[in-house]
Amino acid sequence: MSYLQHSNSPLTKKSYLFGVRIVKMVKYINCSPKEFGMINQVFRSGTAIGALVSESVYAQSPADFINKLSIALKECNETLYWLNILNDTGYLDNKEFESINGDCKELLALLISSIKTTKQKNETK
Repeated sequence: MSYLQHSNSPLTKKSYLFGVRIVKMVKYINCSPKEFGMINQVFRSGTAIGALVSESVYAQSPADFINKLSIALKECNETLYWLNILNDTGYLDNKEFESINGDCKELLALLISSIKTTKQKNETK
C-alpha cells in the first residue's frame, strides 16, 4: 500500500483501508442489474470517506478541515445504513457484516473525535 507510506494519521490509514475493503466487498457481491444501484451506493459512500479525509489534509483553514471531516462523517453514517441493508437482505452474512460494520463504526468514532478536537482547539484560540 504505497499510498499509506506517506501518512502517520490513524484516520487516514483506517479510512483508506476501509475504502479498499469496500471495493473488495463490492467486487464479490453477485447482484442483478436491478440491485446494482444499492451496491453502487455502498461503494460510493464507503470510498468517499477516505477521499474526504485525504482532502482534509490540505484544508485551507480549520473550518474547511472540519467541513471535510463532517462530510466524511455523513458518508460513514450512510455506509452503515447500506451495510445494514446488505446484511438484512442476505448479501452479507452475519460474520462478514460484523467485521466490516465494526470497522465502519470505528471510523465513525475517529471522525467524531477528530471533529470535536479541532473544534475545541479552535475555540481556545
